[in-house]
Amino acid sequence: MKNRTKLPNLYLVLILALMYLPILLVMVYSFNDSKISSVWSGFSLKWYTQLFRDRAMLEALGNTLILGLSSCLCAGIIGTLGAFGMTRVKWRLNAPMEYLSTLPMMVPEIILGMVFMAFFSLIGLPFGLGTLMIAHTAFCIPYVFMLVKARLVGLDPLLAAAVRDLGAGPVRAFFDITLPLISPAIASGMLLAFAMSIDDVIISVFVTGVDVNTLPIKIYTQLKTGVTPEINALCTLMFLATLLLCGLSALLGRGRRLEVPGEGASAGLAEFGKD
Repeated sequence: MKNRTKLPNLYLVLILALMYLPILLVMVYSFNDSKISSVWSGFSLKWYTQLFRDRAMLEALGNTLILGLSSCLCAGIIGTLGAFGMTRVKWRLNAPMEYLSTLPMMVPEIILGMVFMAFFSLIGLPFGLGTLMIAHTAFCIPYVFMLVKARLVGLDPLLAAAVRDLGAGPVRAFFDITLPLISPAIASGMLLAFAMSIDDVIISVFVTGVDVNTLPIKIYTQLKTGVTPEINALCTLMFLATLLLCGLSALLGRGRRLEVPGEGASAGLAEFGKD
């Protein structure tokens, strides 16, 4: 029966407004001439000019991007290998190990931050960008692990077995068959890990050094003296950069031929058959 009411459309509009209206307000007030974000006093670009002159803010942004990229890359490698090993090895401790692997997602961040701080102090590791990378990688691994493991469970195990029967070794079977099939899950997990790393402030406060500052910590410390519209300008530029990357990804995906599920694996099997 066709739904003739407009309630679903109104509900969708309400949800989208609640999600994107605050972002729109931040973008609008980044052009505000007043230092008080809640008072509009005229159009101005001075906060963008001040942002590019603020070396401390740009340094914090650079540290945040380096930290996010490095932690999501390390989490992608470790999480993928861990998920692949857990699906291939069958032993009694699989269930407890899977639970322990996802434990950092369930433990409160303030507890993780205190544990990391105590551990780094115990082993004598100097606090700085290195401790930040280790801590962020540790709590980002479960996001990659869960997505990749779910993808591996849904794969047909006969694909890898067929490749092995055609003479391929386990390493070549992984890189030519398994890895292309699980690459979307790896990419999704790494993007989620990157977002969680950039957003984190609680764990970073416990494990950062005096000479290293990240963007969330920088904004958090400025709350005591008041956040200027310079932060709004930075958020606007980051949001526009995200939209640009999403648009480029959509254009590249549209230009490629849609791959039928299993077609890549079939092509790999055909290649092994030729060899």
